Order: sequence, then structure tokens, then C-alpha cells
Amino acid sequence: MSGAIAYKAWVRRKRAIRPMKARRLLFYTHALVGGGAERVWARLAQGFAARGDEVDFVVDFESQENVRFLGDRARLVVLPKGHGAATLALARHLRNRRPHASLSAISVSNLKHSAAAALAGRRDRAILSYHGFYENEPERLSNIGYRLTRALTGATAATVAVSDSLRSDLIARFGVAPERVATLFNPAAPEPFPPDRSAAEIAARAPLVVAIGRLAPDKNFVGLMRAFAGVKTPGARLRILGEGRMRGALLALRRELGLEDRVDLPGFAPDVAAHLVEARCFVLSSLKETFGLACVEALACGLPCIVTACGGPQEIINAPELGAVVPIGNTVALAAAIDTALANPGDPAPRQARAKDFTLETALDRYDELIGRVMSHARSPT
Repeated sequence: MSGAIAYKAWVRRKRAIRPMKARRLLFYTHALVGGGAERVWARLAQGFAARGDEVDFVVDFESQENVRFLGDRARLVVLPKGHGAATLALARHLRNRRPHASLSAISVSNLKHSAAAALAGRRDRAILSYHGFYENEPERLSNIGYRLTRALTGATAATVAVSDSLRSDLIARFGVAPERVATLFNPAAPEPFPPDRSAAEIAARAPLVVAIGRLAPDKNFVGLMRAFAGVKTPGARLRILGEGRMRGALLALRRELGLEDRVDLPGFAPDVAAHLVEARCFVLSSLKETFGLACVEALACGLPCIVTACGGPQEIINAPELGAVVPIGNTVALAAAIDTALANPGDPAPRQARAKDFTLETALDRYDELIGRVMSHARSPT
């Protein structure tokens, strides 16, 4: 196929997926707090606004941690306090704005979005997205939302899972019809993308291991610290970036293990890249993880990634040259994998190439296709 013909075919495909006229889109989640799902939702909203759509980003309350990812083209809308008042206000907003599609993220937001869309007569334009396993959502309303997953996915236009592991869990655990849920990977590659790294540069760094995540039980930093106590590489250090309710327990464990000179817990880091460019490897020790944004960020910096077999991360680290997958809870295997990566970080090129599979543009195209299908079947007015 000639270049001109190929280009015309590409334009026809894009027009079939995406109308030339700007659409009205609504993104909803509880707030732009410092979680990965919230960052993903803000990036997607910003991306569609940059492509020319009119985007409302609706939240239950204001928070600043991830607001920088939203940019200034999307319109931030804050709902009234209280779940009932917020749901009614969201229904009014849907009825008045008549978006071509409305999208929500996280279980509690999916529940309220489904109710609001039903009240507004716009269920056939509502798209739900799940970003965490049932175990990761202990709050009462989130728990209820998960137990109603089958009903919610059946009553709305489409449902997204951010990994095949999560999609399989929704189908097996909650009886969701397979045709009702699609896997759409998160936009996780950083922008701008980091420069190419060399193997010699990474190998010459200090033996620093970086881990990223909320200081919560499901991230299993307790297991990571116990494993790190068995790491034999001279001068090895562990830096855990994040904040949460387990800080006190982790500091106590650090003292108990005698790791006060080897393990740092500096808190939440808005710019994780500044830490990854100092590291020789990255580790993820979770008990369950639906995706693993930090894995992609570490790959983009050329680092070998040591991850537990906890769900989404092993879908990302799907080749030996990218890192290693170890059994959950096996501290001996985790320590050995860290020592191996520190001794020979390897070639960063395939890792940076893998990270480019998760760019914002790729995610926007996938969501564009889904929105287009929803719009083509919807009967409610726009």
C-alpha cells in the first residue's frame, strides 16, 4: 500500500472512531487525591480536552495532589457534600449538560454515577471503570458498589477493567457477563518521555532500590522490608515513596530489623522520576495489584522491575529482559531477585520500548473507540 493510500485509510478509520465535531464528555471520580486511578482519570480527561472535546471533570470534593494532571482545558465541577446530595446534583448535571458519554472511575463513584445516570435517563451513555480489586476497597459504600457490580454493568452502557487480571476477577467473582467488560490499559508512560538510558549508566549508580505506593497493607511493604533485610549487595539501600496509615508500623519494623541506615521513607513524592533516575532497580511487593502505574514509570526510566505475581504487574513485566516476577510472600525469592538486579541491571532499551505501549495517546485511542461504540447505540438525546 502506498503512503498516500495508507494515510487516507488511517484518516477514514479515525473519522469512523471519532466525529470531527467536538463532543461533550463528563469524567467523574471522588476527588483528585494522590492515588494512581485519580491520576489516570485526570490524564484521560486532559487528553480528550486537548483533542478538542468539551470536558467536565466532576468530583465530590476538591483536592490538590493530582490536579496538575488535569490541565486548564477541562472544567472542574465540585458536587455538594453528602453522597445523596452529590448523586442528585450529578443527575441534574447529566440532564442539563447532556454529555455524549459520561465516565466514572472507582467503585463508589461507579455506584453514584449509575444512580445519577438512571435518574437522568442516561444509562445508555454511562461508562463505568474499575481500577482496584474488591479487597482494595474496604470502605462501606465502595464495598456495596462492588457487590452490585453485576447489576451495575448490566444497567449501563459499558464497563472498563484496567487489566486482564481485574477483568477475569469481575467475571469470576461477581458474575459479570464477559461481553459487558473490556480491558483498557492505563496511560502510565510519563510525559515527556525520559531520554534513552545506557546499561553502563544505570550499572554505575549507587545500589538504590525504589518502591512506590500508599503505606497500606495491600502494598506489603512489611514483606518488602523483611526481604530487604536479607539483601546481600554491599551498600544496598531501599527508598519507599508514599504516605499512609502504616507509617508508624513500618518505622517500628525498620528499627526492629536494624534497617534504619538502609531504608528511607521520605513520604509522598509528586515527582517520582527524580527518584527513579537515581535508582538501579525498582520493586513492587503488593499482595494484589490491578495494574501497576509505577512499574511503567520505572520501565520508562530503563530500570529492571522486580514484581510479585499479584495481578496486573506481571502483565506489564511479561518478558525476562524487563525484570523478574516472584511469588507473593516469598521474602527469600524477593531478596535474591533484588540482589540479581543490583548486580546486573541489564539493557534498558527493551524496558523503555515496553513502557511506550502505555502512552496517553494509545489509551485515548482505545477509550475513543469505546466512546464511539456507546454513542452509536445510545438513544438518549445529546
